[in-house]
Amino acid sequence: MNNLSKNYINGQWVDWSGDTIDVHEGTKGEVIAKVPSSDRAAMEQAIDAADAAFESWSETPLDQRIKVLKQLHEGLQKRAPEIAQAVAREVGMPIKLAGMIQAGMPMKVTETYLDMLPDYPFAEQSGNSEVQYAPVGVVGCITPWNYPLHQVILKVVPALAAGCTIVLKPSEVSPQSAFILAEILDESDLPKGVFNMVCGLGQEVGDTLIKHPKVRMVSFTGSTRTGHLIAHAAADDFKRIALEMGGKSASVILPDADLEAAVKGSFMNCLMNSGQTCTALTRMVVHKDQHDQACEIAGAIANGVKLGDPMDENTRLGPLASADQRDKVRDYIKLGIEEGATLVAGGAEAPEGLEDGYFVKPTVFGNVDPNSRIAQEEIFGPVLCIIPYETEEEAIRIANGTAYGLSGAVWSGDQDKAKKLAGKMRTGQVFVNGGAFNPLAPFGGFGHSGIGREFGKWGLEEFLEVRALQL
Repeated sequence: MNNLSKNYINGQWVDWSGDTIDVHEGTKGEVIAKVPSSDRAAMEQAIDAADAAFESWSETPLDQRIKVLKQLHEGLQKRAPEIAQAVAREVGMPIKLAGMIQAGMPMKVTETYLDMLPDYPFAEQSGNSEVQYAPVGVVGCITPWNYPLHQVILKVVPALAAGCTIVLKPSEVSPQSAFILAEILDESDLPKGVFNMVCGLGQEVGDTLIKHPKVRMVSFTGSTRTGHLIAHAAADDFKRIALEMGGKSASVILPDADLEAAVKGSFMNCLMNSGQTCTALTRMVVHKDQHDQACEIAGAIANGVKLGDPMDENTRLGPLASADQRDKVRDYIKLGIEEGATLVAGGAEAPEGLEDGYFVKPTVFGNVDPNSRIAQEEIFGPVLCIIPYETEEEAIRIANGTAYGLSGAVWSGDQDKAKKLAGKMRTGQVFVNGGAFNPLAPFGGFGHSGIGREFGKWGLEEFLEVRALQL
């Protein structure tokens, strides 16, 4: 990549001569890149370009928009190894998983839209009315560091398909894959100004993007605290918002479940991406008679996980994405001990031999109070809370007992019983007995986990306004 020192505005790579932001890798904390710490003027230039391009792009025939998305898909395939390596080093996901997830999911999501778009009804009849689905306008996309390209694609692909123009502010913690995306789109037939990217800090360029009157929608993935600020700012100008935020997801294990399979499936989900996943099953809700056995199973898994350099093919758990995140997670582990939870495995100390990096030991707490902070607040690291219950009604109260509602799981030997219990969970998705993730199903949250949905037709419709012609 030769463009890391630039922004992408109006179809051109624009030099930036101001302050820069260091990008770190997590194994030793070394600086691996520098990107612009842009100012408000750069963001305003990008918004003006997107606004100027909107009328033409919104009227571009669907087959032309599909052509660009096919070119994007081809570029993602071609540069998949480079994407996987960049994200593995920035975020800490082991390279094998980064290839399948950090590089693979963006390709898969793009494929689903390429399959769906030719048959999507952008206009339909309702009585004497023609109902039309029109692009919302200029979209501001603000994306996180944990799945940096995947979360960008979930916004950019359906927004382009809908006929919107885009200004992207990628995460400054893990920005390199966004630059690869911009390079792919720069080589495509996408008209100038339709896609723009400005790198920088939230309080500077992010604030400008959220509040600018030419931006008619903000699509955000990140913390609930930032989502709260965006919702308030967007309300002043009645902007559309789509917010995908935090989670504190519960995995409810019923007594008739295969306990070992349920504990392993839940804990491995919790450890995905070193716990830096908003849908992570970080609360294991298990019957009190099976609590100690669940702790034993989870503890053995935690003690057997190989930590190390994410570029090593043998590594199972890499570092966290930043020193700040490492320190935050270690502080939560200390808090859990202070709150009286039983430390089953792990701890706040640096793993032996990995003191210089952003590593956190996979940690398991047992006998966790469901109202304690470690059971209520999103830790965003490899930390599992095991919570005992006595009745199914209590298990559901515990599962629904946080402000969040992004994901969850139910395990039972009776599939129908599991589905019935899953239907009582106040969350956007529930994995039943280890069901596979489906990129065609809607994704989003209840409560403080968000507003709106991504993936499939639901993700497309976030970027569409509805207009009725009375005939």
